[in-house]
Amino acid sequence: MSDAGSPVPGNTAISGDTVEEGQSLDVRLAGDPGQVDPADVVAADAAAREFVARHEQAAHRPPGEEIGRALVVVVDDEAAHGEDQRLLGPLVSELLAEAGFHVDAAVVVSGDEVEIRNALNTAVIGGVDLVVSVGGVGVGARDVTPEATEPLLDRRLRGIEEAVRSSGLAAGATDGGLSRGLAGISGQTLVVNLANSRAAIRDGMATAAPLAKYVIESISEF
Repeated sequence: MSDAGSPVPGNTAISGDTVEEGQSLDVRLAGDPGQVDPADVVAADAAAREFVARHEQAAHRPPGEEIGRALVVVVDDEAAHGEDQRLLGPLVSELLAEAGFHVDAAVVVSGDEVEIRNALNTAVIGGVDLVVSVGGVGVGARDVTPEATEPLLDRRLRGIEEAVRSSGLAAGATDGGLSRGLAGISGQTLVVNLANSRAAIRDGMATAAPLAKYVIESISEF
């Protein structure tokens, strides 16, 4: 058994066997093979401050400054035949504009997998930064938006998908919470599927818009 005053193996003994209160951890563990280089700590702290400053600036853009281009795809059989007056397209467009996006258009398609995929793909080819689809994400026979979306995605962003679902459940938007909607990157475009109730749209946009800004900024850096 080692004496009580013996140094701990792997550490450098400290003169006087005591550490004054407030003395830095760097000093106390000097010589420890697992000690983080103080220069690395400083560099990491500087990088974190720069990251926070950059995204705080993005979150407080002057009114009228646009983040990117967006397109809305409304998936609804009734709306596609002119029988629906819920005006979901204008609602999504308004929320996107408030978030800082320029909305190129809002198109309406029926709950047909080919029609949905063509509308999404046209937006991607057109070079928009964000495509938001609403509708067709439930469990009905005509709810095929996820199936139409998945083949177009190069990378799934499950964090956005789960954030939208969790937020929808917390907000009481049942269709948003139970949505099968996907989110991901297709080329240089972010694609997000939302449920089509007004509550799910408002909550989904409030959740997805800040995340979309981050993804679009990340894509543009490459």
